[in-house]
Amino acid sequence: MNEQSRGSSPRTLTFEIFRFNPEDPESKPHTQIFELEEEPFMSLYIALNRIREQFDPSLQFDFTCRESICGACGMIVNGRPALGCKTLTNNLPEHITLFPLPVFKLVGDLSVDTGTWFRQMVERTEAWIHPDKDFDANATEEKMSDELSQAIYEGDRCIECGCCIAACGVANVDPEFLGAAGLNRVARFIVDPRDKRTDSEWFEIVAGEQGVFACFGMMACEDICPKDLPLLEVNAYLRRKMLASRFAASNS
Repeated sequence: MNEQSRGSSPRTLTFEIFRFNPEDPESKPHTQIFELEEEPFMSLYIALNRIREQFDPSLQFDFTCRESICGACGMIVNGRPALGCKTLTNNLPEHITLFPLPVFKLVGDLSVDTGTWFRQMVERTEAWIHPDKDFDANATEEKMSDELSQAIYEGDRCIECGCCIAACGVANVDPEFLGAAGLNRVARFIVDPRDKRTDSEWFEIVAGEQGVFACFGMMACEDICPKDLPLLEVNAYLRRKMLASRFAASNS
């Protein structure tokens, strides 16, 4: 429990925020200091809105849902990727540094373009169901066990915030690396029985130079995932799956 929750005077927070507008040829990367009085239950989302309203309306950052669902407000908070709407200031020191997520194209200040990266990932992995028959709108829906539907849902819980990509040592060196978000997306379709791609087809997608075996195994992605996805289990599953597929192909 901090001093504010015990009823003492609120803290004065110092925000050191990265500023840069790549569209402005006169803009240079720098940090700017803002001071703000802490409020009860203040999140970084609330704090940034206060700063923009009271000090600088040009401050750029992204938000939509404010409920850790849209994934738009990812940023580097004191050196660690996090969601602005989920991060409460009372869990942070009085000096707070905010930087944009690396790997992704910078739009301005704390705003980055995660959409282009994720769209390219989806296109590279063809992350949609590949059936073996034409769609029939009048067909009876195929039944699925609760366990299987839960496994598919677990993969679908990713909100594509980009925090795992920003925390990944490989992705920071090789932007083409699928990263935890991409590999999780692939695993979701591998376990889906409606997707009829073969093991050899999946091998070409998952086991390439930017696939699962490019991972160093540091698993910073799982440490920072705001949805607590089991990314270590996903990584291990894909490695076992791809090795089994290769061994089966070589022995056939």
